[in-house]
Amino acid sequence: MNVTPEQFPDPALDVTRAPGNEQVAVLAGGCFWCVEAVYKQLDGVSSVTSGYAGGTADTAEYGTVCSGTTDHAEAVEVRFDPARLGFGQILKVFFSIAHDPTQKDRQGPDVGRQYRSAIFYFDDEQKRVAEAYIRQLDAAKVFDRPIVTELVRLDRFYQAEAYHQDYAARHPLEPYIFFNARPKVEKVKKHFGELLARR
Repeated sequence: MNVTPEQFPDPALDVTRAPGNEQVAVLAGGCFWCVEAVYKQLDGVSSVTSGYAGGTADTAEYGTVCSGTTDHAEAVEVRFDPARLGFGQILKVFFSIAHDPTQKDRQGPDVGRQYRSAIFYFDDEQKRVAEAYIRQLDAAKVFDRPIVTELVRLDRFYQAEAYHQDYAARHPLEPYIFFNARPKVEKVKKHFGELLARR
């Protein structure tokens, strides 16, 4: 990465919807535990759910998804208030902190298509904003390598098993969480303090 997270450009385009109507973003960026932990702390986010997207109902199960033989990606469903946090800011955090969008079919120590980088868009407006932001990041040469994030229309999001939900918060000292999720959570606090929920 050529810039620090706070130097990332704000998206030139954003989704325009009436304030007060909850929006949803479904994002895949490696292990869903880590991505969930990043978004749970943001102001305007009402819920973050770990789950699976891209595959079918009969394969939306952790052991099956982990085999790497399904079309599913580990993903999170982020529900947010657009009056407090725009879809564009969701994407800015996604590309700058939540994961490395230049890694294809892997993320850090996790390898396989289920760990791919993807934005599962709900409608043409979300797709348009995501495409424009990727072009913007490429033009600004933010990364040393090409962005490989897939843009896929969301068919359905499948909620993961209960023990995956809020996993990082419940297991903060587990080595995987400590070395992979915690640094991302701390990065948000360091670089995007203005986006943190006031608790």
